[in-house]
Amino acid sequence: MKDIIEDIYRPMLSERGFSPNPGNQRYGRAGLCWKLSEDMGEGYYWIYGQKNLFDIKIHDFYFHEDSFMEFDLPECLNITQFESISGEELSPYRRLTAGCIKSIIGGYTPYKILIHKKIPICSIGIEIMPAYYEDYLKKQYPGEYLNPHDAFAHVGQTTNFPEMARLLSQVKNYRGEGISARLFYEAKVAEAVSLVVERQKKCAFKQEVKLSLQDVKQIETVTSYINDHFAFDLPLIRLSRIACMGTTKLKSCFKQFHGYTITEYIQQRRMSQAEHLLSSTNLTIGQIAQTVGYVSASRFAELFRLSTGLLPGEYRKMALR
Repeated sequence: MKDIIEDIYRPMLSERGFSPNPGNQRYGRAGLCWKLSEDMGEGYYWIYGQKNLFDIKIHDFYFHEDSFMEFDLPECLNITQFESISGEELSPYRRLTAGCIKSIIGGYTPYKILIHKKIPICSIGIEIMPAYYEDYLKKQYPGEYLNPHDAFAHVGQTTNFPEMARLLSQVKNYRGEGISARLFYEAKVAEAVSLVVERQKKCAFKQEVKLSLQDVKQIETVTSYINDHFAFDLPLIRLSRIACMGTTKLKSCFKQFHGYTITEYIQQRRMSQAEHLLSSTNLTIGQIAQTVGYVSASRFAELFRLSTGLLPGEYRKMALR
């Protein structure tokens, strides 16, 4: 029986420049805090685990340089909220955004990620292991057991899961210890699984028809057009003509293919370019706003804050420190 912290995370964190910081109780005494080497960056990684059942992790650190990381995650189901982040997943490619709730299914393929330098990674996550969702839950609810694997995979990456956001915030702010902490964390893990399973049930009636090969080609065509013209006005009617689809079908197929609405996808492309310009040019915030497609600098600033957790000026200051 593997111990999550001792057998998995202690060697993983040590390899990546973290060392135990037992005197640090900023996230609670129940878990173990690790400090990032000053040569690599600054900040902390806190983890609480119950043997081989589950763990809870808080990230609050940044790297001095852009950092590519590849993890052979253990078999697990993970649900995480990012409060601040700047980077991309690489398998498959997807931009990480602040404010999102994200599920990760571990144990199948390496998890690859590129973290941008100087920008804080602030997140809180719950990770459950097979001993919890295949053994413990099955014994607890023998006649009602439902493997939550598909429910976790269904979450993907979303900004529309307020119940989970509230739960993870409660977990992050908790400071109990001893048996009180054990009971609290056990209850919150069970509640998180319940929320994920219930969310999938509510969406079950919205079964989507699989996209045809022709639909996929048309969505890929309009996506390529958006990638080349994201800084310009992109009326839906123009995109629908490029895709050879009606506007309603285009919106539906695009969301099904990418997991984002067209508007969200365009904003993600604009924010990625804005991050690059903020960290590598002397353009003013207003000039960058116009360069990536926004007339209003204040509107750009608000969208940028929602995307990264930081205002443009804060992002630039951190990226250049």
